[in-house]
Amino acid sequence: MKRIISYNVNGLRAAVGKGLLSWLATARPDVLCLQETKATEDQVDTGEFKKLGYHTFFFSAEKKGYSGVAIFSQEKPLHVEYGTGNRANDREGRIIRADFRDFSVASVYVPSGSSGDERQSFKMEWLHWFQSYIKKLRSVKPDLILAGDFNICHKPIDIHNPVANARSSGFLPEERDWMEKFLNSGWTDGFRHFNGEPNQYTWWSFRGNARARNLGWRIDYQLVSGDLQGSLKRSVLLPDARHSDHCPVVLEIEL
Repeated sequence: MKRIISYNVNGLRAAVGKGLLSWLATARPDVLCLQETKATEDQVDTGEFKKLGYHTFFFSAEKKGYSGVAIFSQEKPLHVEYGTGNRANDREGRIIRADFRDFSVASVYVPSGSSGDERQSFKMEWLHWFQSYIKKLRSVKPDLILAGDFNICHKPIDIHNPVANARSSGFLPEERDWMEKFLNSGWTDGFRHFNGEPNQYTWWSFRGNARARNLGWRIDYQLVSGDLQGSLKRSVLLPDARHSDHCPVVLEIEL
């Protein structure tokens, strides 16, 4: 059994200051995919993670204190792919992939469009490029898991107020349509494979006491390629982990 956890930590150093290490010592995933690390490897005390038995791999943004992804794994990967080879997109540090014997996992941080029209346009361009990139990747890495913050609520069940947020970035019709088409191209939403209940969220605004009131959005996913669907055993959210404005997403697979 392999346990993979995806977690947007909204600043890895800040999350460590809020007890991430003690949580990790208890959670003990085989693979931890992080997003929005906001740090380069030399800014993090990786020795503390290595004491817990993890190999650590970072792919950071060129801009300091911005974006960034990482993968921590108990087993040393056969190969780690830093970025995608697309210079324009890789400069923001949004994709890192680790290849293991039976599967590959990518930590993915999709751009947010909430800051304005320019970034929303960039987000949509990025998503269309990403779909093409992943299609090519699957031809050589068919057993693939995409773990990360997609900054999209797929369906009304995934957001606390779908009517009021109908024109909000992250729940726009074109974003939801992209997610629907992406999933239909051969992907399984790991969490929804097991859980069809409402009020299941992975991100809450810091405003309006949203987390305590569970007024959230489900924007963090573990998307599993069709070849691995039969290996899925369990997926849960961990809203009680509070090192970030997001919570971890757990996926368990048996290969």
